[in-house]
Amino acid sequence: MSARVTTVVISRDRWPDLQGSLPHHEPPVVLVDNGSRDGTPWHVGRAFPDVEVIALPHNLAAPARNLGVEAAGTPYVAFADDDSWWAPGALERAADLLDAHPRLAVVHARILVGPEERLDGLCARLADSPLPRTRGLPGPAIVGFVACGAVVRREAFLEVGGFDAVVEFPGEEERVALDLVARGWDLAYVDDVVAHHHPSPVRDPGGHRRTRIVRNHLLTALMRRPWPVVLREVGAVLHERDLPAARGLVHAVRRSPRALAARRVVPEHVEDLLALLS
Repeated sequence: MSARVTTVVISRDRWPDLQGSLPHHEPPVVLVDNGSRDGTPWHVGRAFPDVEVIALPHNLAAPARNLGVEAAGTPYVAFADDDSWWAPGALERAADLLDAHPRLAVVHARILVGPEERLDGLCARLADSPLPRTRGLPGPAIVGFVACGAVVRREAFLEVGGFDAVVEFPGEEERVALDLVARGWDLAYVDDVVAHHHPSPVRDPGGHRRTRIVRNHLLTALMRRPWPVVLREVGAVLHERDLPAARGLVHAVRRSPRALAARRVVPEHVEDLLALLS
């Protein structure tokens, strides 16, 4: 049987992590390297010759995944980070579900974290989604996903433009999910599709990740949510009195012209779904 799913991995300066994760991936695999300085493209080409490597001259962050999706020759794409991989049989199961449900754009996996395989906290929330399950979905309907736990329909992902350079990373999935639902695509959490995530020891120090998460959530709101929601989200950040969050607000203001240029408010039915989640 020919492959139906391409795994697209992005990485930057994490060759040691790739040494552990790439052997777990089923072909075909596309690695998009975000301008690594540790020789990652050379190391991967030497150790894993079956992996297609797209070596970028500089860091595009999450939008680098778009290049991997464009290069994929399969109808479905599974995302992975350099410290994550898919359980045996998971991609075949996801492809079967996507084949059976032509309006299903995202199959979200159960993510098991670390050697102890604890359930990712997000998955517990997705499994309890209060959204109505339409069109006989194979699991709870959702309006969000995390990339390393998602198998996407290539056509649908490209239809909404993939990840964007306004948000970059992290939280790049939020705007994509909103646009998919706005266009009538379904997203579902499926418990028997499994991904593994062993968080890299190379992490972001100093609270910068928190700052970027807040910045990107506000930028996504500015691009897609009604003005009362945008103001509510800004007010929530101000109410926190948290320095990294406050920095995120400042950074969002700096990027606001780019977000406003891409502003397209989602339809009311999408806001209704988000209200159920909140």
